[in-house]
Amino acid sequence: MTASADLLREIDLFRQHYPAVTAVDVLLPDLCGVFRGKRVPVAELDKVWKDGVAFPGCTFAVDITGDTVEETGMSVEKGVPDRVCLPVAGTLAPVPWAARPMGQVLLSMRDGDGSPFPYAPRALVERLVGELAGRGLTPMVAIELEFYLLDRDRPAGVRPSPPVSRRSGLIQNRTQVYGLAELEDFEEVLDEITAAAQAQGIPAGTAIAEYGPGQYEITLAHRPDALRAADDAVLFKRVVHGVARRHGYEATFMAKPYGDQASSGMHIHMSVLDREGQNIFAAEAPQGSPLLAHAIGGMAETMPACMALAAPGANSWRRFQAGSYAPTVIAWGVNNRTAPLRIPAGGPDSRRVEYRIAGADANPYLVLAGMLAGLLHGLDGRIDPGPALEGNAYAADAPHLPTEWGVALDLFQGSPVLRHWLGQAFVDTYAITKRAERAKFNQQVTPLEWEWYLRG
Repeated sequence: MTASADLLREIDLFRQHYPAVTAVDVLLPDLCGVFRGKRVPVAELDKVWKDGVAFPGCTFAVDITGDTVEETGMSVEKGVPDRVCLPVAGTLAPVPWAARPMGQVLLSMRDGDGSPFPYAPRALVERLVGELAGRGLTPMVAIELEFYLLDRDRPAGVRPSPPVSRRSGLIQNRTQVYGLAELEDFEEVLDEITAAAQAQGIPAGTAIAEYGPGQYEITLAHRPDALRAADDAVLFKRVVHGVARRHGYEATFMAKPYGDQASSGMHIHMSVLDREGQNIFAAEAPQGSPLLAHAIGGMAETMPACMALAAPGANSWRRFQAGSYAPTVIAWGVNNRTAPLRIPAGGPDSRRVEYRIAGADANPYLVLAGMLAGLLHGLDGRIDPGPALEGNAYAADAPHLPTEWGVALDLFQGSPVLRHWLGQAFVDTYAITKRAERAKFNQQVTPLEWEWYLRG
């Protein structure tokens, strides 16, 4: 296995720009989007680029607690075999928040023949983007992520609480959506998040205060490279966690950290370019072109099954409440944030669809893969999405999305469309892994149950 001259040049340029760096973290995001990795001396980077780094394939059969789910048959049953993971071009970057000069690089697991490893979430996006490229189509993608800053000084086992601003001395305990004072209270953290992201080539842009106390959103810019856009989102989460720790806070992308406050979502914006670079969704009409309608039709049909990807854990399902801006029905609308499929306002060339079902806790690769599968399904079947919804989707007479984890996993595993586009092996492995995680969660008895039922 050999590295290209361009990749080796990337190492040389990194060493020239960051001569104080002595080690690089090699990062492999797992099924849940959690980073697995190793720390490699910078002197060994050439070997990493030429030969790759070995990780067991069962890394993609690990639940959120870090346990390998043996029922998938990917671990002991196969002898826990290693696979080669290769660096992703363009992701070798500094780690500005580290206590000492450090670097990092993203890895991609490959199969024995060098093709994308079929169980890896990143590989799903890579394959689907390749399918679209073969048709002369390029998805243009931007991802928005919401997160909370938390007080890090709480005792172990105590529920999370909003942070205290070191600038004003005030605790953020109110909802002030788009509030400038809330941005100013934590602007040092938010500015450093943006700067660190940009130092890593992540196109982080506007920061806004969201609905919850200590909740923020930073939008990542559109890329005509859907795979790199997903890389951006995964790496951006690491930036937020690292910079928050540096400032003495904790950050969380948990879907619903507070029962009585807003949930955190991940919204994906997508348009599609043709061979000439023209947006195939463009149209004077606010609802976009007929091809946008077909894309929305396909995404709507696959959405119930894709909920298993968009809501990957027990806490994820707490988002789906009426009036919460987390969708509960299958619908689409123009400039309507209560619909899960939204066409934002804008000029004719900016027509796109915003996919709003996912929580911030979801794996960006998997949500995007589900969205791309829906896109392909809709374009191939010329699916009619029906009329646009106007007004409050929560009160609409429309089909409901599943609101229970087990039901969503059944729909996911039984979806012919997702089995076709994501691969039967992946679909079954994901469903088995998440069912095991769900069973483990359901075995736990909570303090609230002791409080309510112990003396009954």
